[in-house]
Amino acid sequence: MRMNGLILIRGGGDLATGVIQKFYRAGCPVLVLESPAPTAIRRGAALCEAVYDGVKTVEDMTARRIPDIRAIEACLSGDEIPLLVDPDGASIAALKPAAVVDAIIAKRNMNTNRRMAPVTIALGPGFTAGADVDAVIETMRGHSLGRLILKGSAMPDTGVPGEILGKSAQRVLRAPCGGVVVHNRKIGDIVKRGEPVLSVEDKAVCAPFRGLLRGLIREGLTVEAGLKIADIDPRTGVDIHTISDKARCLGGAALEAYFYLTNRRWADAAR
Repeated sequence: MRMNGLILIRGGGDLATGVIQKFYRAGCPVLVLESPAPTAIRRGAALCEAVYDGVKTVEDMTARRIPDIRAIEACLSGDEIPLLVDPDGASIAALKPAAVVDAIIAKRNMNTNRRMAPVTIALGPGFTAGADVDAVIETMRGHSLGRLILKGSAMPDTGVPGEILGKSAQRVLRAPCGGVVVHNRKIGDIVKRGEPVLSVEDKAVCAPFRGLLRGLIREGLTVEAGLKIADIDPRTGVDIHTISDKARCLGGAALEAYFYLTNRRWADAAR
């Protein structure tokens, strides 16, 4: 069965998509678990868009939303990645995966624990390796990005995005209030300083500088005040449809962690 050695990845956002690709290219059967209303903003490179559209292709992968776990094997046999709406991970116990990777990047633990699979891995802060999961992967940009942590936690979330061409916190646009999102521009547009990008309950959210609209939350969603809703990149030549350098780094680290922990378990069992 294609489901032998199943790798279950919680989350299908743009960073999680980098993780998914590494396991997919390594020949591992992958299942993605998502929420019923993902709020990814870099939607051009996020497989979670399959929740809304039924299918989503990013680079060499196509994810397909499935109704239940009975459809997993047929989807895998068609060389597609099954995506199941299961935010609480209720299906994990029945599936008995070889590994669970928490790539939600929620900055807190959404109930991932070491009882879920022989190997458990989590990305970013909110987890303690050796207690919540077997390994934590550092997500903070810099020298330690992608480092495997086998005891302890990742660096705390600063709330400040990495700097690009001198732009940092201002790159991220947040909801000024709660309400429904309406677009003025679309992902991939070049926006000018002061130009309305989108609105929430008729309150316009404007670009703080000229740049590429790299991320934009899905229109029609109801958001809470302060939620990240758009991302402007001062580099106007970035490809919005391909996986980012950070996502590829985290994906490689997750794959490394899986093989390292699996081989270590085999070695321990042979002693």
